[in-house]
Amino acid sequence: MGIKSFQGSRRDQKKSSNAITQIKVKDYMTTNLITFKPEQPVEDVIEALIKHRISGGPVVNDKNELVGIISEGDCIKQISESRYYNMPLEKTTIEKLMAKEVDTIDGNMNVFDAASKFLQSKHRRFPILEDGKLVGQISQKDVLKAAMKLKGQTWK
Repeated sequence: MGIKSFQGSRRDQKKSSNAITQIKVKDYMTTNLITFKPEQPVEDVIEALIKHRISGGPVVNDKNELVGIISEGDCIKQISESRYYNMPLEKTTIEKLMAKEVDTIDGNMNVFDAASKFLQSKHRRFPILEDGKLVGQISQKDVLKAAMKLKGQTWK
């Protein structure tokens, strides 16, 4: 008498494996974003960050094209410099403060590949573009939500 497989039906494994590999960034990205304009005063941005409890956000032009990203750290740096040089914040726009070299992620990327990119880059968020336009953003929290939805399943 032969030994029976302890793994169970392989057909069922293929179904769940296919479902897991289909988990894409665009399925978990945030599309209702708080965005900023380059000409906005830094004080307005600070107020928006506090009000919406976010740590930063994309900066877009009038065509909704990504031109930069602004973070709490960028704002804190400006506050520190303004205090040091005794200059008011009110005339400072975020165009001078924002990061202009922005890493983005493809919306079709597997969410766990995106997790690896977060670990390599130390970024908190990645914008997602389609045809040069901002369509969403994925954050580390979004990746955690995807992982919790899959808990108990195979990680692939």
